[in-house]
Amino acid sequence: MFRPVNAAARLDRLPMSAFHWRILTLVGAGMFFDGFDNQMASSVLGKLVQEGWSDMQTNAHFISVTFAGLAVGALSTGIIGDKYGRRFAYQFNLAIFGTMCLASMLAPSMTVLTILRFFMGIGIGAEYVVGYGMVCEFVPPQKRGWALGLISVVSMSSTFGVNLVALLVIPAFGWRPMYLVGGIGALWVWFLRRKMPESPRWLESRGRYEEAEAIMTEIEAEVASVQPLPPVPPGAGTGVTQTVPISVLFTRPVIGRTLLAMAVCITCLMGSYSFSYWVPTFFIKSGMSVTKSLSYATFQAFGSSLGPVVGMLLSDRIGRRRGILWTTLACGVFGLLYSQFPTANGALVFGFLLQGGMSLMIGFGLAAYTPELFPTEYRFRGAGVAQMVGRLSVIVSPYIVVSLFDNYGLPAVLYAISGLYLAMAVGIMVFGIETNQRSLEALAPDGETTATPETLPA
Repeated sequence: MFRPVNAAARLDRLPMSAFHWRILTLVGAGMFFDGFDNQMASSVLGKLVQEGWSDMQTNAHFISVTFAGLAVGALSTGIIGDKYGRRFAYQFNLAIFGTMCLASMLAPSMTVLTILRFFMGIGIGAEYVVGYGMVCEFVPPQKRGWALGLISVVSMSSTFGVNLVALLVIPAFGWRPMYLVGGIGALWVWFLRRKMPESPRWLESRGRYEEAEAIMTEIEAEVASVQPLPPVPPGAGTGVTQTVPISVLFTRPVIGRTLLAMAVCITCLMGSYSFSYWVPTFFIKSGMSVTKSLSYATFQAFGSSLGPVVGMLLSDRIGRRRGILWTTLACGVFGLLYSQFPTANGALVFGFLLQGGMSLMIGFGLAAYTPELFPTEYRFRGAGVAQMVGRLSVIVSPYIVVSLFDNYGLPAVLYAISGLYLAMAVGIMVFGIETNQRSLEALAPDGETTATPETLPA
């Protein structure tokens, strides 16, 4: 018998509490090591070139294989997360990239390292979908932009963290210990997250009302033990529990959201990785030592940590649509300025600003905007498909970067990156919607019920 839990309204009216901070801490820790394991490639690849293990073309293969894994991970966790639960998908992906990271430390050749990187990428790609989606479903709309911005700050700080660790570790001990640090960190977080609660929103959407009610009662009791609970708004519980096929993403009411999310992910990922992955290699190819190139890359990467701080402070004030518009315009300008001042000082200043803007765009776009565009029933699949397309676009980007760099130099790479961000600015201005300060349920596409649902047994 149907018994509405009204999980969405009950979660949305809760004040921020120790419960929410626990969720943010567990999600943030996983996102940090996910970013650490992902971004370490930029530092490791520079060292592999110096040791003769690799060259620019082999590095391009390595990066492309990485993003093939990331694409598979994004899609598969979207399907798994919507079908089997957010918590299951979360733990599964952490175990994959943690164990594959440790295995990479022992790789006997570049070929084996590249194969392991594909499987590591599956786990890494899954984390972005689940992490941001989980935060969306637990944090009330008044603080959702701030919370997603905070997680983005933690995630992006891994870029600075991995460059700092690489600066200390690689010149003294080589590249292998980098994988030891990343693998142990990921598995440590897996252990901490073993008791993380399932999303009551998802449980209710799957007809598991008793479980959803039990978790909601626990959450409310914890919050009520330190502060009074606001009254529950009028119920929004649904009388029929439905599941929809993945094809709903391409129906008339939803396809505009799907294409917009794809465009955001392509811009965020292709733009960022076309630059950040190659910075140490660019410096080494220009004649710098490994130590100096890592020092420059570390300073630039510090911008990746500061960018999301701006997003965290502004997201709930200016909204995601306006934030994306301003940030893409800034990235386009910074890329053009970098191309005109490619000297050491210019690289430090404009590279710092460009990486900061790119990470801010990830915070506004991929982290917050993408999961907000889709309802609970297919939120993870929508975000997963969008991120899969973004990852697939990055598979071809290394070859574009190498071709532009070899034939026309670094300015050509920067022109291409700037053009990508400026095109996104036009796209969000014309097709973007605002999601700020609105319940996730209120953001459902108009007429989405025209999709053919399959009724689940209660």
